[in-house]
Amino acid sequence: MSGWRNWSGSVAANPERIARPKTETELAGLIAAAGKVRVVGAGHSFMPLCETSGLLLNLSDYEGVVDIAPDRTTVWAPAGWSLDRLTAALWAEGLSLVNQGDVNPQALAGAIATGTHGTGHELGSLSTQACGFRLMLADGRVVECGPDRNRDLYECQRLSLGLFGVATAIRIHVLPGYHLEERVERRPFAEVAERMDEFAAATRHMEFFIFPYSDDVIFKTLHPVPAEGAFTPANDIDEAPFRLACQVGAAVPALIPGLQRLMMRVSGKASRRVGPAYQIFPSDRSIRFEEVEYEMPRAAGIPTLKDAIAHIRRRKLPIAFPLEFRLTAADDIWMSPFNQGPGASISFHQYAPMDWRGPFAEIEKVFQAGGGRPHWAKRHTLTTADVHRLYPRTADFLRVRAEVDPGQKFANAHLTELFGLDPLR
Repeated sequence: MSGWRNWSGSVAANPERIARPKTETELAGLIAAAGKVRVVGAGHSFMPLCETSGLLLNLSDYEGVVDIAPDRTTVWAPAGWSLDRLTAALWAEGLSLVNQGDVNPQALAGAIATGTHGTGHELGSLSTQACGFRLMLADGRVVECGPDRNRDLYECQRLSLGLFGVATAIRIHVLPGYHLEERVERRPFAEVAERMDEFAAATRHMEFFIFPYSDDVIFKTLHPVPAEGAFTPANDIDEAPFRLACQVGAAVPALIPGLQRLMMRVSGKASRRVGPAYQIFPSDRSIRFEEVEYEMPRAAGIPTLKDAIAHIRRRKLPIAFPLEFRLTAADDIWMSPFNQGPGASISFHQYAPMDWRGPFAEIEKVFQAGGGRPHWAKRHTLTTADVHRLYPRTADFLRVRAEVDPGQKFANAHLTELFGLDPLR
């Protein structure tokens, strides 16, 4: 028996076996013989989605190549590859993902299964980029699903939480490789809030970070441009002084407001760089944190962010990290938090060594009051009743799950409780 922990260190498991299969035959044998199965990538889920006492699979070594369609608009990609590995392979073929988030260690399958997203007012989550799946079921059989094949299974698999089987390959939409211009600057929060629609429409990607005790934001835009010389690696937030501020704030929480205002005063220099999209999108996030994220109706985004900041200040909560604000397009995926209209995402982080449970419980109520629904892989307290209330297609999702995996091989304790499944299976 080997131990496992997620990236932040807050989720632990002691599976009977951790395996890294390389072939379909090996994977089929492992799954067919196991009582319970979960799959792990980089461990970037803050909820116990990967926790299991049975078989924990890692598919980063699994056989597979990027198979490009003749029209070069889609590819079949190995589901266990990290986004880092996948995007580099696509770039070598002159292709890019439609969009991606600001970190790239996650496995493609995990990012899609949880609805992971980037930012862009007309761009959907990674789940919207998927248009086909090869899936290994509980008995080791492989099935394929897509818009024209096993349609209900496809609709579930677009955001599946790993409840239907193990994805071995995923067909995704791609674009010709493109370069992005990144601009990072300090702006007053009041200005950004007032001009939000203007800023969103002006660039393909827009987001900002705001420390709760500062009145300015770190404002970031990405926009397609022609290539320009050599690429320069950089971070949107300088982690060296930020790490020190987190450590000081953890030791003396009363200093956090002053430290945040000081950091914003000395970080006012604007920056610009241009590079391949797959290298511009991700940043290096090495400071460990915990996170809760809610996807708000677009119109409620800024008002809810203001309410959250006001709550933090009123309660004098010692929050070391900035809040992150992004935009995401609507979709039609059954279990997607963006399936009722365009979204505004508010991510609330806390430095991992500091207390996060208390502040998260408070801020989650603020997000819920704004009509938000949580990111499935970030910290949340949804109940089974909440899931059915927030997602009208939950009954259909569970019907298909019962048909595909009646023995609940792919359901762990967390998902069993969340969806009200039979705990004895």
